[in-house]
Amino acid sequence: MGREITVLLVDGYIDDPAALGVPPYISPIIRAIAGAALDAGADRVEYVTIDMVRRGAKLPQADVSVIMSGNTVPGKYLRSMPMSVKELEALFPKLSGWRLIGGSAADTEIAGRFDFVIRKDLAASLYDGMCGKEVGERYRTLDEWNRWMLLGADIVKQHQDFPQPLIAEVESYRGCHRWSTGGCSYCIEPLKGRPLMRSPSDIIAEAERLRKLGVRNLRVGGQTCIVSYGSEDDSPVPRPDPEAVSDLFEGLDALEFDVLHVDNANAAVISTYPEESERVLETLAHRCTDGNVLALGMETADPRVVIENNLNSTSEQVLDAVRAINRIGGGRGPNGLPRLLPGINIVCGLDGETADTYRMDMDLLRAVRDEGLMVRRINIRQVLPVRREFEVRVDQRRFKRFKEEVRSDIDRVMLERVAPYSTVLRNVYMEIHDGNTTFGRQIGSYPLLVGIPYKVDLDTFHDVFITDWGYRSITGVTYPFDINSQPMTALASLPGIGKKRASRIVMERPLSGFDDLLRVVEDPNVVDRLKGLVVFGSVE
Repeated sequence: MGREITVLLVDGYIDDPAALGVPPYISPIIRAIAGAALDAGADRVEYVTIDMVRRGAKLPQADVSVIMSGNTVPGKYLRSMPMSVKELEALFPKLSGWRLIGGSAADTEIAGRFDFVIRKDLAASLYDGMCGKEVGERYRTLDEWNRWMLLGADIVKQHQDFPQPLIAEVESYRGCHRWSTGGCSYCIEPLKGRPLMRSPSDIIAEAERLRKLGVRNLRVGGQTCIVSYGSEDDSPVPRPDPEAVSDLFEGLDALEFDVLHVDNANAAVISTYPEESERVLETLAHRCTDGNVLALGMETADPRVVIENNLNSTSEQVLDAVRAINRIGGGRGPNGLPRLLPGINIVCGLDGETADTYRMDMDLLRAVRDEGLMVRRINIRQVLPVRREFEVRVDQRRFKRFKEEVRSDIDRVMLERVAPYSTVLRNVYMEIHDGNTTFGRQIGSYPLLVGIPYKVDLDTFHDVFITDWGYRSITGVTYPFDINSQPMTALASLPGIGKKRASRIVMERPLSGFDDLLRVVEDPNVVDRLKGLVVFGSVE
């Protein structure tokens, strides 16, 4: 019997246009690497996340050590974030055996000390090396892809967020329909070539394996446009195949995940093929769980910048798509949110950008607002020169003013529309304390950040009654709210109560009902606002 082969897989987390693996997500890339190692003959895969390392976990000895990390589309993170360069430098001496690195971390200076630096598909390169072949750069075949996703699925049980609030992302296809034109100037996905589609049955098989392992939340990601999934149209703006999308999501819906969400969509496809797209949107609205978001890569409303950077949609097409998604997905679901809403991505610093670009972007956002439409998320970021350098140097003062204008004029309005007063958000997961405030989110794509102005136990789920809105988050209280048992800090956070009335309530408890509450607070308008929120439990 030969010696046991161990592969160490360090998940430094990844945040790319077509892959997300920052907690609570676990990326499909990391699971594929595990599957490739096992397929190549590894006896054991030791999976360690950077958060485990941060908490003191020791790296085991291994024959092969793999690090996957990077964020080409960095976001704002709540509980965790991708591995830093400093952390990578500290980990390097602790790695044993062959050392491979992938993701955008492969572009750091420390990466040059690894035995193999992989920029395409780390799973395929690892597999080749372990099979005695040259460790080169290639993408996995479709057969390898499907096989490795099944083989590597088990590592989800080693993730610190398993089973809740972990979200497993599964991929539907790679590449971009606009590959032949070069795609958007800043994006790496067109470099992967013509779309390679996984079949509905293969995606469902992977999802079923994850479900049997205990995964409860799923996002279908890894695609530039979910509306185009399954399309055999090879043009840059493909005609959707509603039947293919229906087959996929009917099968996923039958697996009864707690959360089933998606990610990106191309507004040009929705605008160009309204009938087919409407059927796809109806499938997503009815087969997925509510709170779902289709992120539209508008990037800019400036037609000159669109042309110079070969972007995928015009501002008019984006507005068409926002209207269609609102019309079909705007109904509220059982978790408290609209079933399907658009997101809008804006990238600053692209070639051709001027001061007028920001004005045109604001004009588009104001048009959405003034039509009474909803947008779940407006993501504004500066372009990263991952694919190439850009000529424009972003005016940081102008960029900051633009972001502040969006926050004050657009974001708060959208939050009030998405989650108006008295909305009850179900199953909000409590994540961090900041002073006396507890912050939590529902599990899903681009979840609302909910602040509760008193301490609630972390790592627990609560329903939350929405009472107020900020520019980037909303405020609420746990629901139902027992006025006879909650502490004074919680009572003071109720609409219209404050510290003085909270003190009086504590002194007069237990209260028997709303008449009793009115006697204490002496304001019928305040009492009316609390109806539907508070209950009057017994006090021992």
